[in-house]
Amino acid sequence: MERELMSFTKSLFFYGLVFGLSIFLSAEAIGGEKPNLIRVFLLAGQSNMEGHAVVDLDHEDHYNGGRGNLEKLLEDPNWKPRLSHLRDKNGEWTSRDDVFVRYRPERGPLKTGPLSIGYAVHEGKHHFGPELQIGHRLGQASKDPVLLIKTCWGGRSLHVDFRPPSAGGKTGPAYKQMVKEIHEALAKIDQEFPQLAGRKPVISGFFWFQGWNDMYQDGALENYSQNFLHLVDDLRKEFKVPRLPVVIGQTGNADNSQLHAAQEAPSKSDSHKGTIAYVPTRQFRYKAEDSPNKTHGHHWFGHAGSYFEVGDAMGKAMVELISGKKSKR
Repeated sequence: MERELMSFTKSLFFYGLVFGLSIFLSAEAIGGEKPNLIRVFLLAGQSNMEGHAVVDLDHEDHYNGGRGNLEKLLEDPNWKPRLSHLRDKNGEWTSRDDVFVRYRPERGPLKTGPLSIGYAVHEGKHHFGPELQIGHRLGQASKDPVLLIKTCWGGRSLHVDFRPPSAGGKTGPAYKQMVKEIHEALAKIDQEFPQLAGRKPVISGFFWFQGWNDMYQDGALENYSQNFLHLVDDLRKEFKVPRLPVVIGQTGNADNSQLHAAQEAPSKSDSHKGTIAYVPTRQFRYKAEDSPNKTHGHHWFGHAGSYFEVGDAMGKAMVELISGKKSKR
């Protein structure tokens, strides 16, 4: 991993339970200069990156009495130790002062601010997505402030909508919009995040959580792996980060082994060795009857545990990918 991206040192930190031993350390700090950076991570994909985890909605008919929502899980002694950092002693949802999020939903106003509940496609603070625990993982690991830029839209395929330029054919509108919004976000950091004004943004990683729509388009699964590698290469070129670390999350809520194999294949690419990590997620799928949205299998049934664990696993994978070390938990 390039020294200009991140260097690492050993340090034991606790977050309820130990998350790991490696923390990001600015290259400037090693040289003796005061670090003045923002670690920027890009989060992209379709509706499951948008976020459909239910926080507190509990209508018996529409949300299955709240089964599987975040509040119910916090009452469960098996879940509470892992989730306790999300709520303070007064019962309010916590926010971090070292991790920030920028997300423009397809409908509704731009969302910006400290990492907390609510950076999902829905209005209010009743939902969250993988960004929540991704942000906590990165915040615990980074010596510098972290900014998550979410660019995701429901019902988008990689084969058509996110199709990158080097894949040939017509460049996808979602790819163009993603690049446009990232550039816009980088240009407006001082304006939208006064706490980060004057710091230098360093694009430090890319998270991809997408795949559902490619199961329903001709040729999409056969070309998924190559399309994704083109996507990675084009983003690295666009933002001038030749070995940008990449984490791809399995579409584990789908029963499709061809898709899963296609999503894993890029992590085994010889030309991208050591820079792409694949995260299995199928083990995070819970039963419909134990979840808020019993008919929404495409959205993990809205189960808060699913989105929390997906974010946790993907965040952990990024820390390990950059550090080159396995965390203990």
